[in-house]
Amino acid sequence: MPIINEWGDQITNEIVRQCMEMRGFYSIDKPGDFANLADMQFIAAMIHPGGGRNDIPERLKRQFSIFNCSLPSNSSIDKIFGVIGCGYFCASRFETDIVELCMKLVPATRVLWQQTKVKMLPTPAKFHYIFNLRDLSRIWQGMLTIKGTECTDMRTLLSVWTHECTRVIADRFISAEDKTWFGDALKQAIKTEIGESMLSLFEAEPYLVDFLRDAPEVTGDEPEDADLDAPKIYELVPSYDMLTDKLQTYMQMYNDTVRGAAMDLVFFKDAMVHLVKISRIIRTPRGNALLVGVGGSGKQSLTRLASFIAGYQIFQITLTRSYNVSNLMDDLKVLYRVAGGKGKGITFIFTDNEIKDEGFLEYLNNVLSSGEVSNLFAKDEIDEICQELIAVLKKEHPRIPPTQENLYDYFISRARNNLHVALCFSPVGEKFRNRALKFPGLISGCTMDWFSRWPKDALIAVSNHFLSGYNIVCTPETKKQLVETMGTFHDGVAQTCVDYFDRYRRQTHVTPKSYLSFIGGYKKIYTEKLSEIGELAERMNTGLSKLLEATDSVQQLSKELVVKEKELAVASLKADKVLAEVTVSAQAAEKVKTAVQKVKDKAQAIVDEIEVEKVIAEAKLKIAKPALEEAEAALQTIKSAHISTVRKLGKPPHLIMRIMDCALLLFQKHMDPVTQDPDRPCIKPSWSESLKMMSSSSFLPGLQNFSKDTINEETVELMSPYIRMEDFTFESAKKVCGDVAGLLSWTKAMAVFYGINKEVLPLKANLAIQAAKLEVANAELNKAQGQLDEKQRELDQVQAMYDGAMREKQRLLDDAETCRRKMTAASALISGLGGEKVRWTEQSKEFKSQIDRLVGDVLLCTGFLSYSGPFNQEFRTLLIDIWKKELSSRKIPFSGDINIITMLVDGPTVGEWNLQGLPNDDLSVQNGIIVTKAARYPLLIDPQGQGKNWIKNREKERELQVTSLNHKWFRTHLEDSLSLGKSLLIENVEEELDPALDNVLEKNFIKSGSTLKVKVGDKECDVMAGFVLYITTKLPNPSYTPEISAKTSIIDFTVTMKGLEEQLLGRVILTEKQELEAERIKLMEDVTANKRKMQQLEDNLLYKLTSTKGSLVDDESLIQVLAVTKETASEVSEKLVVAADTEIKINIAREEFRPVATRGSILYFLICEMSMVNVMYQTSLRQFLGVFDLSMTRSTKSPIPSKRIDNIITFLTYEVFKYTCRGLYENHKFLFTLLLALKIDTDSRKVKHEEFQVFIKGGAALDLNAVMPKQCKWISDMTWLNLVELSKLPQFSEILNQIPRNEKGWKLWFDKDAPEEEQMPDGYHSSLDTFRKLLLVRSWCPDRTIAQARKYIADSLGAKYADPVILSLEATWGESDPHTPLVCFLSMGSDPTNQIEGLAKKVHLECRAISMGQGQEVHARRLISQSQNAGGWVLLQNCHLGLDFMDELLTSVTAVENPNETFRVWLTTDVSEAFPISLLQASLKFTNEPPQGIKAGLKRTYAGISQDQLDVSNLQQWKPMLYGVSFLHTVVQERRKFGPLGWNIPYEFNSSDWMSSVQFIQNHLDDLDPKKGVSWATVRYMLGEVQYGGRVTDDYDKRLLNTFSRVWFGEHMFTDTFAFYTGYKIPKCKSMEQHMQAIEELPLVDSPQALGLHPNADITYQSNTAAEVLETIMNIQPKDSGGGSGETRESVVYRMASDMLDKLPRDYIPHEVKARLLKMGALNSMNIFLRQEIDRMQRVITSVRTTLSDLKLAIDGTIIMSENLRDALDNMFDARVPLLWRKISWQSSTLGFWFTELLERNSQFSTWIYDGRPNVFWMTGFFNPRGFLTAMRQEVTRAHKGWALDMVTLHNDVLKQSKEDITSPPQEGVYIHGLYLDGAGWDRRNNRLMEATPKVLFTNLPVIHMYAINSIAPKDPKLYQCPVYKKPQRTDLTFITPVWLKTVQSPDHWTLRGVALLCDIK
Repeated sequence: MPIINEWGDQITNEIVRQCMEMRGFYSIDKPGDFANLADMQFIAAMIHPGGGRNDIPERLKRQFSIFNCSLPSNSSIDKIFGVIGCGYFCASRFETDIVELCMKLVPATRVLWQQTKVKMLPTPAKFHYIFNLRDLSRIWQGMLTIKGTECTDMRTLLSVWTHECTRVIADRFISAEDKTWFGDALKQAIKTEIGESMLSLFEAEPYLVDFLRDAPEVTGDEPEDADLDAPKIYELVPSYDMLTDKLQTYMQMYNDTVRGAAMDLVFFKDAMVHLVKISRIIRTPRGNALLVGVGGSGKQSLTRLASFIAGYQIFQITLTRSYNVSNLMDDLKVLYRVAGGKGKGITFIFTDNEIKDEGFLEYLNNVLSSGEVSNLFAKDEIDEICQELIAVLKKEHPRIPPTQENLYDYFISRARNNLHVALCFSPVGEKFRNRALKFPGLISGCTMDWFSRWPKDALIAVSNHFLSGYNIVCTPETKKQLVETMGTFHDGVAQTCVDYFDRYRRQTHVTPKSYLSFIGGYKKIYTEKLSEIGELAERMNTGLSKLLEATDSVQQLSKELVVKEKELAVASLKADKVLAEVTVSAQAAEKVKTAVQKVKDKAQAIVDEIEVEKVIAEAKLKIAKPALEEAEAALQTIKSAHISTVRKLGKPPHLIMRIMDCALLLFQKHMDPVTQDPDRPCIKPSWSESLKMMSSSSFLPGLQNFSKDTINEETVELMSPYIRMEDFTFESAKKVCGDVAGLLSWTKAMAVFYGINKEVLPLKANLAIQAAKLEVANAELNKAQGQLDEKQRELDQVQAMYDGAMREKQRLLDDAETCRRKMTAASALISGLGGEKVRWTEQSKEFKSQIDRLVGDVLLCTGFLSYSGPFNQEFRTLLIDIWKKELSSRKIPFSGDINIITMLVDGPTVGEWNLQGLPNDDLSVQNGIIVTKAARYPLLIDPQGQGKNWIKNREKERELQVTSLNHKWFRTHLEDSLSLGKSLLIENVEEELDPALDNVLEKNFIKSGSTLKVKVGDKECDVMAGFVLYITTKLPNPSYTPEISAKTSIIDFTVTMKGLEEQLLGRVILTEKQELEAERIKLMEDVTANKRKMQQLEDNLLYKLTSTKGSLVDDESLIQVLAVTKETASEVSEKLVVAADTEIKINIAREEFRPVATRGSILYFLICEMSMVNVMYQTSLRQFLGVFDLSMTRSTKSPIPSKRIDNIITFLTYEVFKYTCRGLYENHKFLFTLLLALKIDTDSRKVKHEEFQVFIKGGAALDLNAVMPKQCKWISDMTWLNLVELSKLPQFSEILNQIPRNEKGWKLWFDKDAPEEEQMPDGYHSSLDTFRKLLLVRSWCPDRTIAQARKYIADSLGAKYADPVILSLEATWGESDPHTPLVCFLSMGSDPTNQIEGLAKKVHLECRAISMGQGQEVHARRLISQSQNAGGWVLLQNCHLGLDFMDELLTSVTAVENPNETFRVWLTTDVSEAFPISLLQASLKFTNEPPQGIKAGLKRTYAGISQDQLDVSNLQQWKPMLYGVSFLHTVVQERRKFGPLGWNIPYEFNSSDWMSSVQFIQNHLDDLDPKKGVSWATVRYMLGEVQYGGRVTDDYDKRLLNTFSRVWFGEHMFTDTFAFYTGYKIPKCKSMEQHMQAIEELPLVDSPQALGLHPNADITYQSNTAAEVLETIMNIQPKDSGGGSGETRESVVYRMASDMLDKLPRDYIPHEVKARLLKMGALNSMNIFLRQEIDRMQRVITSVRTTLSDLKLAIDGTIIMSENLRDALDNMFDARVPLLWRKISWQSSTLGFWFTELLERNSQFSTWIYDGRPNVFWMTGFFNPRGFLTAMRQEVTRAHKGWALDMVTLHNDVLKQSKEDITSPPQEGVYIHGLYLDGAGWDRRNNRLMEATPKVLFTNLPVIHMYAINSIAPKDPKLYQCPVYKKPQRTDLTFITPVWLKTVQSPDHWTLRGVALLCDIK
C-alpha cells in the first residue's frame, strides 16, 4: 500500500493531493463540475517507507508538516502498561504476592514481545509475522479479565500471563519450530525478568475459558431482574476431560436449539485448543478472529459452537449468483443494528468462498480497523437509530448529553464491542497473501489463529470417535490398528496429491472433510457388506439344516407306506359290493326319465309359437310408441286445477269444446244430437255433456289410465271431422287454452294408435287361445316331473353310498401315492441338492473367513471410493498397492487377491452400464462405481463427454433434468429436482460452483417432521428420496479448490487410450461386421440376463429353503422350484458355455480389426495433446467419431479383411490429418504432422521411447563438465552434449570415438549446405533409416532438423503428408449444418471476411457481419434470431472481444428448434484463454493463414482466380503482371518469417492488398496507350508506396518494397530471360490449369535467395523453428517425476543477489564527477553527453543495489516482500531481467548477459571520466548513441569556423584496423568499434561488402571512423546506405544512424538481403 499503477501514479494519493492543493476535486458523475471543500483539515499517518513499502509522492508530502513518531522507549512502555496492570492487580483486589508479581510481569511481557519482533521476521511464507504495540495491549486486555476470587496464587497469575502471551503472539505461528522457540523464550523471560525460582510454577500449556460454570438453580424466589444465565467467569481449565464433557453438553444444546445444523464434532486436543482460542477472541470486546486453515479444518464449526457458548447470534451471508456490494451493505446494516442498536453479541462468519468481489474486503477492512463503514446508513436511518438509543445512553452514561453526535459515536462503539468478525481463510495459493498485503486491517484488526494440518493423533482420535462404538467383527487389537491405518491412509493420499501434481500437473486436494466422509463411508459399506454376507450365510446354514432334516423324513416315510398298502386292499372290496346295488336303481330311473321328456317337448312347442307372435305384435306397436309417449307427456302437464278453470268458463273457446267432444267420443259417452254449429262449418259441440264428464272426479285418472284397446273403428270415424279441421293443432290449442292443450295431442295420438292397433288385435286374440293350451300342457308336465323326482331321490341315496366307498378307496390310494411321491421327491431333492450341499458347506466356511477379512477389504474399498476419483489408473493402482502393504504390516486381515470392482459391484450391473454407454475398460468401470457408490455427489472431469452420455442414458427413465450454472432457470431446475426427487445433471461447469449448491453438496439436510429440507440460497426446499446430483465439466485439467474437493467426489473421466480403443473397435465392427457386433451385444445382454437369472434362481431356492415352515418333504412347490432351477440352470450354463465359445469366435474376428481402433485412439489422443499447444485447438470426441465413421464409409471396400483394414487406416489417418490441420496455425501444422508420424511409429515399435526422448531433448540435461571431454575444437558445446546423449543409443554407441578418428570426413559433411542430402561418414548413410538419420542430423545441425524431419514424415506416412493442406471454405461450409458454428482463428494477414462474403455471394446467400465488442451483443442476438428464421449467414468478427456472449451463442445455435436450413454462424476470433471450450468443441475450426512457401502461396492466390478474371484483358502484359503481383504478394508475406532480416516490422499484408493491386493493374492496362506502353513509374509507385507501401511505417522497409517493385517490375519482366530467381520464371500460359501446373512445378522448399535473402537467413529461421517445435513437443509430454534439487527458489536467488552485489560497481560520487568534467571542459558537447550518460548509469546502479539489498532482507524476513521484490525474485530465478531494472536500462535476453553488459558499459564510462577520452568508442555501451553522434557533429562544427550545424551531415569510412590496432584518436570525429554486420560478410582486403560466409550469421566489422562533412548533397548512389541498430530488433527505437558502405554489386542487392549493422547480437 499504496499501490503504484503502471504509469507510476498512486491514484488515491493523487486525489488527496488535489483536495489539499485545490480545495476540492472534479465530479465523476458530471465531468467538468468542481466540488469545493471548505473548512477541511487533513491529518495523515503512514509507516516508514522502504523495506518493501512504497513511499508517497513528493508532491503530496510537501503539503504536510511531518513528524517522525518513533516507538516509545522501554521505560515509557513499561510505564504505560505498568499503570494499566498494577492499577488492576492492586492490594484491594488481590493478594500481596500477586501484586508484586504483576509489577515484574510488565517488563517481562515487553521483553518477550521485543524478542519475538527481532526473531520472528516476516518472510514470503510468514508475511503475517508482524508485531506491534497492539499485541501488548491485547495481552494486558486479556489479563485484566481474571477476578481476584479465581486468581489466588502466583501459579495462577503466571498461567494467565503465559496463556495471554501465547494466544496473542504465538497463535499465528505456522510451524512447530516457531512455537517451540516461543515456549523457550517465555521461560527465558521468566528466568531473567522475574527470577529462576518462578520457573517451578511455570505450566507449559495453560488454557483459560469463561464457560465452565453452570447456570444457578431456579428457586422461584429470585428478583425480577436476576441474571439466570451461567456466570461468565474467566478461569483455568482444570483438565481436558472436564472440558470435553462440558463441550459435549454444549454441542448437544446447540444441536437441540439451532435448526438444521446438527454437529458431530470430535473434541480431540487440537480441536478443543482451537475452540478455546476462538472463544477467548470473541469474548473480548472488539475481538475479531482471523482463522487460517485449509477448507474443512473445522474453522466454521468451531466458531459457531464458540459463539453459541458465548450466547451470541451467528450471522453468515447467503450467497446468490447476483450477490454484490449493495447486498453486502444490507447485510452489514443488519449486523450493526443487532450489535449497536440492540446491543447483542453477534458473530459474523466470513469465509474466502464468500469473497465474490475483492471490493468486499475493502468494507471488512474498514469494519476491522475503524469500525465504521462510510455511507452505510442513510441520514434518516441514522436519526431513527439515534432516537432508539437515547434511553440506553441515559441509563448507561447519565453524564453524557444525548446529542446526535454522541449518540452516533455511542452506536458505533457499541457496535464495535458487540460485533465479532470471524474471517475463515484458506492459506492455499497466493490469494491470502495478496489480500493481507492489500488490506492490512485483516491482520492488524484481528487476533490470528493458524490451523495446521490435522496432526496424526487428531486423525486417529476422529476415527476412534466414530468407530469406537461401532461393531466390527475383529479383535480389539485389529480395531486399534484399523483406527490408526485410517489416519495413515489420509496422510498418504495428501502426499500422493503432491506427487501427482509434479508428474501430471494436475491439482488434487484432500482435506479433513474428505477424511470424515471416508470414515462415514467405511461404516456405511461395512454395515452393508456385513449384513449382505450375514444374510447369505444365514440362508445357507438354514438351507443346510433343512437338507439334513429331509434325509431323516425319508426313512420315516418308507415305514408308513407299508401300513397304508394293507388298508387299501380292504377298502377295494367294500366299494365293489355297493357298485352292484347302484346299477339296478339307475336303470329304473332311466325309464321314467324318458316318459317325462316327451311331455316336456310338447309344452315347449307351444311356448315357441307364442313367442314368435308376441315379437311381431310388439314390433308393430313400437311404431306408435313415440306418439303415445308424447301424448302421455302432454297429459302429465294437465292438472285438475286446469280442468276446473275450463269448467268455469262462461263461453269457452270453440276449439276447447271440440277437443272435449273428441274426449267424449273416446270415452264412448252420450253426446247431443248432431246439428250444424251456427258459427263454424262443423257439428255443434256437446258442451253440456262435456261439463258433466269433467265434473267427474275420475276424469283425469281415466285419461291417464285409458284402455287403448277399447277404441273401435266407429269412434275413429266419428272423430275424423274434428281432427281434419285446420285449427285442430297443438299450437292453436296452446294459444287458445294453454292449460288443456295436452288433451288435443292425446286425442290425436289415440286416433293414430288405433290405426296400428287394429292389425295387432287379432294377434292378441290368438295369443290368448294359445295361452290356455299351454296351461293344460304344463299341468301334465308337473305330474310327470313328480314321478321322475321320486325315482331320482332313490337313485341319489344309493349313489351316495357308492361315492363314500370310492372316496375311502381313493383316499387310501392318494395317501399311499403321496407317501410314495414324497419319498421320491425327497430323495430327488436330496440327490439334487447334493452338489449345492457340498458347495454351500464350502461357502458357509468361506463366509466365516470373508467376514473376518471384511475389516481390511472394506477399508480398501472405502479408501478407493473416497480418494481415488481424481487420479488416473496408474496412481489408483499405486494407492491400492501402498494401502495393501500398510494393511499387511499392521496385520489387518484382507483378501490378498481383492478386486475392487467385483467387491463393489456385480458383473451384470457392469454389463448394464456398458450397454448404457460406459466404456468397458477398468478405469471407466471404477469411475462408474465411484459415481454410484461414493458418499459425496460426483463432479466428473469429462472433457470428451463420455461420462455425461452414460449418465444421461442411465437416468433416462428417471426423467433426468439437464441444466448448467448459467442457465436462466438453473435455480428452478435445482429446486424442482430436489422437491420431486429427480436426478439433476449440471453440465459444463468451470472451476467455481454456485454457492447455492453448498448445502446440497454437503447434504446439510434439515429434518422437519418426517420430511427433509435443505436451504438453497435464501429459501428452504423439500428434499425427496431419489434426488441425485451429477456435475460435469469440459475442462481437461481444472484446478478445483480444496473446498470443492471436499464437497464433491471429483472423478477423472478423461477417456483413456485403452478405453477409447475398445469403443472404436465396437464402432468398426458395427460398420464392418454388423452381424458380429449385434451378436456380441445380444450375447452380452443374454449373458448378463442369464447370470442375473442364475443369481435369482439360487437366491429363490435359498429363500424357499429358509422360509419353508416345517419339513421340506411337505413342501412340494419347493421341489418344483428345484426342478425348474435345475432345468434352467443347466439351460443357462449350456447357454453360457455356448456364449463363451461364441465370444471367443467373435473376439478372434474382432481382434482382426483392432489395428483400426488402435490407430483411431492414437490419432484422437494426439489431437487432444494439441490443445496443450494452443488452448483453441479443442476437438470433441463426438467430432472425432464423426470423422472416424466417415472414414469407414468412404474408404475403399475390399472382401479381404487385411486389405480392407489397410484401406480404412490409410484413409482415416489422412482424413484426420486434413481435418485437424485445417484448424491449426501454420507453425503448428508441421508439428502436428511430425508428432503424428512419431506417435504411429512409437506405437508400432519402429521408434523406441528412448530414441524419442533423445530426439526431443538432445543433450540439454547434461553437464559439460560431467561428460567425456570434447576432442575437436570446431564442434560447439551444445552439439557435443547432443552427441554424448546420442551415443547412449545402441546404433550410435561408437560415435564419440568415430568422430576424432575421421575428423576431416565429419567436418566436411558438417560444412555442407544441406548435410541431410549428402553421404553420411562412417557408413551411417547405408546403415540408418530415415528416423535414425534424423537423430544424427538433429544432434549435429539443429537448423537442418526440419528438413530431415520432412523426409522422415514422407517416408513414414507418405509424400502427401508433407504437402500443405489448402483450405477450401466451400468444402468446410458443406460439412456444416445450422447447429454447427464455423470458427476461424485469426492471425496476421488472415482476415477471412472477404472470402466468406465471396462464398456467400457465390451460393446466393446473404451474409450479415457484425464486429463484436462492448455492447454489440444486442445486435448479434438480433441478427442471429433473424437469420435462424429467414435464413442466411451471420459473421461475428473478433469474438475474443465478446466472450460473455459466446456461451449464450452456443445455446442459441445448438438448442434452437428447426432453424432455417441455410442458416450458418461464422465466427472469427483471436486466441483467448477464456474462450468457451464447449463452443470450440461444437464447431468446425479453420485458420486462414497465408500458407508457407512460394508454391503454396501462389497456389492459394491462384485458387481464388477464375478463368474469366484471367481472360479479363487481352493485352499480352496482363498475365505476366498478374503473376508478378501474385509473386510479390507471396514474397512479402514469406519474408516475415525471417524476423528483422525480412522486415523490420512484421506487417499484416493480406489478400485485400493483392486484390487492390490487381485491380489497379487491370485499370491501368485498360487505359493503356499502346504507343507509350506501361507507365512503370506509376506501377512502381502504386505498388511500393500505396497498395503495399501504405501499410509500411518504417523507412527502411519502404526502401525494400520500392526496391522489389523496381527490380521486378519493368519491361524486362516480359523477356524470356527474366526470372525472379533461378527456377522462378513467369509462366507463359493461357488457362488456369496451365498456371496451376506451372506453379505445381515450383520447388517445395524455397531457398531464401528466392526472396532476396542470403541462404544463411534460413539457418536462423530453421534453427528457431526446430527449437520451437522440439520445445513444444517436450512441453506437452507428461512430466517424469524428477528429484528436486532440494534448494528453494529463495536460497538460489539469495545466492545470486549476494554474488551480483559483490560485482556491482561503486557509485559515482557527484562532486568527483563534477570536478573531472570541469577539468575536461564542462561545456564541451562530448562531455555534456558523458555527464548525461553517467547520470543514467548511476540510476541503474542505485536501482540494482537497492533491489538486491532489499531482496536479501526480504528473503531473510527483515522487511516485507513487496510486489516489486516479488517480481525481482521470480525473474531472477528464471534468469530474466526484473521489470524495475528493464524500465530504466536496456533490453537483454537473459539476466547474465544484462549484468555483463552493465559492467562493460560502466567500465567505458569510468575509464572516460577518470582516465580521459578513449581512442575508440564502444557505441553499444551508450544509453543514447544518437546523442553521442550529435555531440560529435557539434564538436566538429564548432571546430570549423563558418560551418552551420544544420548544414553538417555525418559521413564515415571503414578502416582496415581492428580496435586493438588503434593507438591514437582521429584528427576529427570518432572511432567506433563493436558493430556486427547482419545479412552480409566483409571483405577486409578491399574494404567492401561481400556475400556472407556460409553458416556465419554475423560478421564483426573493423573500426569505423565517423566524422562530419559540410554538405547536405545526396551520397554516392554506388554506396549502400546501411542502417545501424542497437539490438537485433530493428525498430525506430533501436535505430541509431545510417552508415555508407562500399559495394561491387548494386546497393539494391543488399537492400533485398536486409543488410544492417547491429551493436548487439544477443
